[in-house]
Amino acid sequence: MTFSATPAAGPVLTARRRWAALAVLAAAVLLLAIDGTVLSLAVPALTASLAPSAEEVLWIGDIYSLTLAGLLVLMGNLADRFGRKRILLIGSVAFGAASLLAAFAPSAHALIGARLLLGVAGATLMPSTLSLIRNIFPDSGERTRAIAIWSTAFGAGSAIGPLVGGFLLEHFWWGSVFLINVPVMILVVVSGLFLLPESRDPQPGRFDVPSAVLSMAAIVPLVYAIKHVVGAGVDGVTVSCVLAGLVAGVLFVRRQRTLEQPMLDVELFRNAAFSGAVVANVISIFALVGLLFFFSQYLQFGRGLRPLQAGLAELPATLASIVVIAIIAQVVARLGRGRAIALGLGLAAAGLAAVAAAAHGPYLWLGLALVPIGLGIGLAMALTGDAILSAAPPRKAGSVSAITETANELGVVLGIAVLGSLLSLVYRSNVSVPAGLPPEDAARVRDSLGSALQVLQPQAAAGARDAFITGMQVTSLVAAALTLAAALLAWALIPSPRTPRPSVR
Repeated sequence: MTFSATPAAGPVLTARRRWAALAVLAAAVLLLAIDGTVLSLAVPALTASLAPSAEEVLWIGDIYSLTLAGLLVLMGNLADRFGRKRILLIGSVAFGAASLLAAFAPSAHALIGARLLLGVAGATLMPSTLSLIRNIFPDSGERTRAIAIWSTAFGAGSAIGPLVGGFLLEHFWWGSVFLINVPVMILVVVSGLFLLPESRDPQPGRFDVPSAVLSMAAIVPLVYAIKHVVGAGVDGVTVSCVLAGLVAGVLFVRRQRTLEQPMLDVELFRNAAFSGAVVANVISIFALVGLLFFFSQYLQFGRGLRPLQAGLAELPATLASIVVIAIIAQVVARLGRGRAIALGLGLAAAGLAAVAAAAHGPYLWLGLALVPIGLGIGLAMALTGDAILSAAPPRKAGSVSAITETANELGVVLGIAVLGSLLSLVYRSNVSVPAGLPPEDAARVRDSLGSALQVLQPQAAAGARDAFITGMQVTSLVAAALTLAAALLAWALIPSPRTPRPSVR
């Protein structure tokens, strides 16, 4: 299969217009990333207000990403077909409306429903942002820098979500972490109307409904099975979901190979470098979001920090990820793409291991451990996204962008589901329930540290905190091992031709 290097038909934008359009897209993805992690800091406030169970807390955290992952391939195809700008603006309006529902949710179940709607709306936004970049920046050098900024916005949003949430939770109720979406989405819609160019696939072919259904049927059951097996073990539900997902995945791939205009070009995965970049992308996000999910709780529950203090404590990762924009071109020129991705993942693995080692020590060591995590994940995300996107012709940018976005969101889902559930498992295995507690209070102690702190006296709560910190250490080491494996995979599979140092224009 040959790919055209010519951008999709459309006006050539001036440099100022291109970077202004990128600012709109970065604002959209920044907010989406913030929304994916801001809730982690609000878990204590949610626990006090809505009294969710540990399972409901996990669902509140990952139903958003589960929905996104299931719909991204479909929405990327629709963006190619009906216009990326149009889908982006429609999704922005829907995202703002769903945010209002989440902010005023009266119960845990209502909040889960609102987060599901946010996931549907978010799925219309994310492929459009990256695919528009593919068409706005036809020059490969500019596009690499643009994707680095886009990736930094995603990574920084994930990292500053706790900071924003901390500030809001210091002054307002937990629902305020969703209300911030509304003015930003209004800004994206208004500025996007004037700054973003429209682009679409001029020959989209017939829309294939079975492919759309199969794409969702393949992803959602597999992700749910992973979440379920960690919390409940291997049972009939787990086996059924795995089989359903695998069967749907095989049928999806077979159907794409028979279609003249497939929804997703599965032949791309025959390229080892492409597949390696996708795997590296998944694990990058897996490590980052998984860390943020339990690290925010650790800072508040384990160290007794207020929400704003906890958000500030996570700031080193954000600042380090921003540095990537300044150094990425030089790193790629010196090492090549594959080795640069491996370097980023290796740094992140070292940082995760350092977090485990410093869990009982002073904050200084924790703050220093976050620096290589932010730097490494930012570098890996930018370069894997560029590798995936560059493999596609501009007219199919939305569909292939969906691969990047699906990788991102699978990483989010798996990070929260697997690492969050692993943390809960280790906590429950190590926590000691004081004798004499009523059965309902004993169940709350075993359920989660947040619930335990509401029923235990300060002296007894120390043991529960120790159990939680042990769980955090184990979880960090597991994430470090997986990230190191991804670094070795990237080194082996992704080519690393050295390129001339780019000139600053």
